Amino acid sequence: MFSGIIQATGKVATASTRGGCKAVTIQRPRSWKLAKGQSISVDGICSTVVKFDAKTFQVEYMPETLSKTTAGDFHTGTLLNLERSLTLQDYIDDHLVMGHVDARVRVKSFDRAKGSALLTIEVPASLRKFLALHGSVTLNGVSLTIARRGASTISVALIPHTLSHTNMGALTAGSWVNLEID
Repeated sequence: MFSGIIQATGKVATASTRGGCKAVTIQRPRSWKLAKGQSISVDGICSTVVKFDAKTFQVEYMPETLSKTTAGDFHTGTLLNLERSLTLQDYIDDHLVMGHVDARVRVKSFDRAKGSALLTIEVPASLRKFLALHGSVTLNGVSLTIARRGASTISVALIPHTLSHTNMGALTAGSWVNLEID
């Protein structure tokens, strides 16, 4: 379980495909203590640490995950949102996030105004009934509130902190993001 509050970002150091699976090595945040088998949200995808060293950690994605998420697009230099899993002692600052991505969706528009932004995504018809105006949604692992709901879209408002401390500020119309319905 995660809270949807991004703790760090990290760039992909290497990415390679082996036997239909993809191994992704990511820059390790300096203060993070890691363990093999630990769960980390990587752009909203619940990922297992398979190995690590002082500067990086590696996760692997199976074909099912590659077909439903943006993990197939991860390449050297891709900036990723990172969050370690919650413990029973942690405060939950937002809402509970599973890290089980429901769909890979396209950004329809990304409008900036006075430091904030309104991000609009296209939602598959099969998932629209689960999204309520002012309800919670997770995009690339970031816990957000639905600000607007259209016939085939939802929009979320992004504050300056989110734009500067996650990879959300780098999105443009046409970008792909991971959607988890809460």
